[in-house]
Amino acid sequence: QVQLVESGGGLVQAGDSLRLSCAASGRTFSSYAMGWFRQAPGKEREFVGGISRSGRTGYAESVKGRFSISRDTAKNTMYLQMNSLKPEDTAVYYCVARSLAGWSINTRDYDYWGQGTQVTVSS
Repeated sequence: QVQLVESGGGLVQAGDSLRLSCAASGRTFSSYAMGWFRQAPGKEREFVGGISRSGRTGYAESVKGRFSISRDTAKNTMYLQMNSLKPEDTAVYYCVARSLAGWSINTRDYDYWGQGTQVTVSS
């Protein structure tokens, strides 16, 4: 079992940067592949990016080159660095984890979800 708590969301302007954090507690942090999803009003939840146990990352095309994921095993924390933010990045961002080595783009493949943190980008 693992508990996930996101933080760092807020209101920013287009072009700004923001860093989200996901603090994990419970079983060994390094046992999980982790990732980020987001959901905008009226839209389905979508994959943002993932990081495997070994640190390999992958991203949705819409954020590739602007967002990056990292994890600090000593702090049991995963990060989502978001640069060059756009109004279309506005959404609730969710931290996810699963007890397998690699990440997945599918919501159903994740066992654990955080409560979400709101990111709003104004134009």
